[in-house]
Amino acid sequence: MSFFKKRILEAKYILKNDPACKNLFEAMFLYPSIKAIMSHHRAKYFYKKGYTTLARWISQRARHKTGIEIHPGATIGENVFIDHGAGVVIGETAIVGDRVTIYHGVTLGGTGKVKNRKRHPTIEHDVIIGTGATILGDVIIGSHCKIGAGALVLHDIPADTTAVGMPVRIIEHGPDYVFEED
Repeated sequence: MSFFKKRILEAKYILKNDPACKNLFEAMFLYPSIKAIMSHHRAKYFYKKGYTTLARWISQRARHKTGIEIHPGATIGENVFIDHGAGVVIGETAIVGDRVTIYHGVTLGGTGKVKNRKRHPTIEHDVIIGTGATILGDVIIGSHCKIGAGALVLHDIPADTTAVGMPVRIIEHGPDYVFEED
């Protein structure tokens, strides 16, 4: 798919899902989310080809312009919407699924300094991550989860749940949730 077609699809998703967005032009050219994700796609291309310095330069330039830092090694799905964007950090081995909404100030960070292993979160499809949430380590946030504003997540969160707090606790869960005592 061409760069321009991909940008239009991402913009249409934002227009559909953000009540503050009034038209396609606004979504395509004024939302930092689109700029950051399009830059990430370019950086990821060079990262995979082994041009890691060029990839990092592209990602740092995008961070400077948008306030959103996405490491070129991260995997970003389709229709990811980073609302407002300022202060979002997505680490090297993070995986973000399709139709994920990330609000400002979110960190998908690593723990430790071990190289050559997954050390950042996996966010499955259709997840909402609230403002200022911090998700650290090789944890999995299941599909259709809601992570509350300011939450600190250090362990897996099962699908179809709502989790809040510091440290995070589950406050609402889907029909398949199995309660685990600590």
